[in-house]
Amino acid sequence: MTNASYRWVIVAAGGLLGCMAIGAMFSLPVFLQPIARDTGWSVTGVSGAMTIGFISMASASMLWGNLSDRFGARPVVLTGSVLLTASLALASRATSLVEFQLIFGLVVGAATAAIFAPMMACVTGWFDTQRSLAVSLVSAGMGMAPMTMSPLAAWLVSIHDWRTSMLIIAGVAAAVMIPAALFVRRPPAAEAGSAQALQSAEPQSSMSLAQAIRSPQFIILLLTNFFCCATHSGPIFHTVSYAVSCGIPLIAAVSIYSVEGLAGLGGRIVFGILGDRLGAKRVLVGGLLIQAFGALAYVFVQELAGFYAVAALFGFIYAGVMPLYAVLARENFPMRMMGTIIGGTAMAGGLGMATGPLAGGLIYDTFASYEWLYIGAWAIGIGAFLIALTFRPFPQARPVPASPAFHGDSAA
Repeated sequence: MTNASYRWVIVAAGGLLGCMAIGAMFSLPVFLQPIARDTGWSVTGVSGAMTIGFISMASASMLWGNLSDRFGARPVVLTGSVLLTASLALASRATSLVEFQLIFGLVVGAATAAIFAPMMACVTGWFDTQRSLAVSLVSAGMGMAPMTMSPLAAWLVSIHDWRTSMLIIAGVAAAVMIPAALFVRRPPAAEAGSAQALQSAEPQSSMSLAQAIRSPQFIILLLTNFFCCATHSGPIFHTVSYAVSCGIPLIAAVSIYSVEGLAGLGGRIVFGILGDRLGAKRVLVGGLLIQAFGALAYVFVQELAGFYAVAALFGFIYAGVMPLYAVLARENFPMRMMGTIIGGTAMAGGLGMATGPLAGGLIYDTFASYEWLYIGAWAIGIGAFLIALTFRPFPQARPVPASPAFHGDSAA
């Protein structure tokens, strides 16, 4: 199979790995009530494992990305796949709440992080054209998790107890993820050595990693992604509760998430195509502005139809902009450090996501209303838009020979 064809295999593997990893972690909300009923652990305590998981994902993202730069994506995602399935199996046997929080939160969260940054970095290296579309397709695969793994978990827990169901999820993850990880290969430019690297006009090829992470470009990417994720985190987590407070029945309110998720799949594809045609930065900046007003629009809806309309717009936008950070990273930094750079942006995004649930709860407890959550999300979204406007790509430079650390990497 030619490289031009095999690059789409990498996209498929990345989407499948991401779907399974994210889906396994996000099966916890499905298991929440069964775990609480069976063990007597508090709902808050079990939910705390998810918060720990977000923090663990953020903390581990840059480390896994750096390891993929050193050893290639395949051994990293393979290690993450094995670690994820083993930790799910161990969590299903946990006998105390603290044990469950540590295993499911710390370990499952860290293992999930081993998939995103390494695979995004790998995919960006395989594509010189259609790069935005490629990373958007991988992201779309991850976005399929709530529509595939969550229903599977719900079906399993309806016929088994939660421990057996989680163990089965672990087995399914192992059966799918480990073989998929074996299809992952280094990008051809990374395998070919310094001769091809010289011809490929790598951006900022002489830059060291220390220079990269201190650069304004990297810092702006981090800040933009943090504020971007903080913008949509609160609305994602609290909109169902907000809809219920407006008098909408819970079953109908939950369907708002489905509308948001389906719209997000379309957003990833459309934004990927637009990113290739109009430029990743231009599309990202525009998307961030619309995202801010999409969050604010929730203030003005009370009926289910209105929630559906806003959720469709909001899901379309926030899901669409997320893959563009990886494209901007690849356009401005050398391939040899791409895992670390994308891992850094993922870390910032994870920390941004961790702010929404807590902030929304505090706002509701203080004001007995979610209105200020959405107004605050709008303000944060405007901040993300303004920060993104300050991003300036590095000047184009002539290609220089790859550094020894680059062509000395082992191929995966």
